[in-house]
Amino acid sequence: MMENGKEYRQGLVDGIPICLGYLAVSFAFGIQASEAGLSVFQAALMSLTNVTSAGQFSSLDLIRSNAAFAEMALLQFVVNLRYMLMSTALSQKLAPKESTFKRCLIAYGVTDEIFALSVVRKGRLNPAYSYGLITVSVFGWVLGTFLGAFAGQIMPQRLISALGLAIYGMFLAIIIPEAREKISVLCVVAGAMAMSTIFTYAPVLKNVSSGFRIIIVTVIIAGAAAALAPTENEEAADA
Repeated sequence: MMENGKEYRQGLVDGIPICLGYLAVSFAFGIQASEAGLSVFQAALMSLTNVTSAGQFSSLDLIRSNAAFAEMALLQFVVNLRYMLMSTALSQKLAPKESTFKRCLIAYGVTDEIFALSVVRKGRLNPAYSYGLITVSVFGWVLGTFLGAFAGQIMPQRLISALGLAIYGMFLAIIIPEAREKISVLCVVAGAMAMSTIFTYAPVLKNVSSGFRIIIVTVIIAGAAAALAPTENEEAADA
């Protein structure tokens, strides 16, 4: 019991940087959600139940256009497919005796950042440590969304539109360093931009809804990247 408490507290401490980072990103999401017509409660509830930046941002266009539930579900499945792989990897670090309920609680909070901290943890992964990471990280994600959505309700439209551009700056900050170091990442970014442009202006393709555009571009570009520039297994590379 004392061991679990210690692991939980350590997870809380290790998750503070993630919490602070999530505050900034989710604030931008809250602004966008408010602009899309969601209430403060709806935006905060969406962040609490999804905990996925890419999935939530991509869904806003579908919400604006009143897209079908099937399109929304398919988009979320494709965009968030990587979390299934992350959860599978983390399950290998858990003791076989851990219950399905505990595994589901951990799976709820699996994000890129939480996965990165959890997977480098030496030895078996204590669920209490993951709970600590998830608690503080999700708190930051939901709080930032709440503040952003609330600000979007009271601020002038011009200021909301200006702050809405912040998310594009954040995405560029993530993409540019990787693209400068790896030619494969640069090709993926350029390919995605080219395909998105084609779908935006091509006579027939421009009629495809935004949700299916994202799905098609994601599947084609990710599939091509996996086939042409697969990532080597790190352990094999070190051997």
